[in-house]
Amino acid sequence: MEQTTNKQNYFKWLLGQLKGWPQQNYYLFFFSLGCQIMTLVSNPITPVAIITFIGTTLGVLCVLAINATKAINGILGLISAACFIYAGLSAKNYLSIFEQVAYVLTLDLPVILAVRSWNDDTKNHLRKFGGKQWLIAIVGTLLVYVISGYLIGKFTNDPRPWIDAISFAISLTAGIMCFMRYNNQYFWWLASGIFQLILWGITYVQGDATLAMAVNSSIYVINDILAFTVSPWFNRGRKKMELKGI
Repeated sequence: MEQTTNKQNYFKWLLGQLKGWPQQNYYLFFFSLGCQIMTLVSNPITPVAIITFIGTTLGVLCVLAINATKAINGILGLISAACFIYAGLSAKNYLSIFEQVAYVLTLDLPVILAVRSWNDDTKNHLRKFGGKQWLIAIVGTLLVYVISGYLIGKFTNDPRPWIDAISFAISLTAGIMCFMRYNNQYFWWLASGIFQLILWGITYVQGDATLAMAVNSSIYVINDILAFTVSPWFNRGRKKMELKGI
């Protein structure tokens, strides 16, 4: 009986994580949902299309939850990552698969394992870069880009290795920043969203993916821009929420 009660309390708490977001986040989610439904029904319904729809819907909820520092992003990210791995494998964008694995390791599992403590630990213990951190992040991103682009081009049939690689390198660095609670991650997330939009746009034009992935990337870009104004990761949003500045 006690175990059942604990599970009920956990799921009740988890659903409560969908509340208290900045109002703009809800607007963006329903806008995204509308776009994805239109994309789904206006194209052939295939297993890839359905799984991509599920992944993009949960993926948008996940990034909005991170924006709002809500711990439900762990579970949402884990499920959406599985969907995106399937989409990436189908499109032969192999580094997008490793990108999702990196998200699971740096974003999803730490939040799931930390359970309820992640919310307060994150929004009350945020950090921002100094000169040393900027240098490490930029050099690290460039190294990952060059190495991953070379290896994926040499050992796989990825038709877009260098575009795949830049998206992967930026996203991996951003995931590590988020895990370490640096708010500078959003500069990388914004760049990541732009390159993912380019990657999946080209992939769609070449006939290897559904339009939903490109639409999803554009929503991510909007979310990243939104984060600078309303999210507790930045002082403007923290002021609105009456939180201490960083």
